[in-house]
Amino acid sequence: MKSEMMYLVWATILAGLTWLPYVLDRIMVWGLKDALGYPESPKPQSPWAIRMKAAHANAIENLAVFSVLVLVANAAGISNSTTVLAASLYFWARLVHLLAYTFAIPLVRTLAFAGGFIAQAIFAWQLVVG
Repeated sequence: MKSEMMYLVWATILAGLTWLPYVLDRIMVWGLKDALGYPESPKPQSPWAIRMKAAHANAIENLAVFSVLVLVANAAGISNSTTVLAASLYFWARLVHLLAYTFAIPLVRTLAFAGGFIAQAIFAWQLVVG
């Protein structure tokens, strides 16, 4: 498997598992019955869990773009040191973004988001210009 595809797998696993901690927090705060149902007036979740849920939504939104870029490059047979670097940058930027968002580290969160966007732009550039 090409490195870009492996980074896509790891980014997908990261995004796919991010819901677990904030759902466990929901169970702890609301109780299992309310967490499984639709409580009318749920208690607010822990601040970190609220932030992690927002980071998860952001990860899913960005994964859609990154996935298309990687899959198109793979189908077109485009793989080079720049696409590998971009895929690596994307994964690590998204991991840092998740942690910085969850633990409320504002500047790091913004820089990590920008890093993920730059990685997508680099990938797109490689597809368009080659």
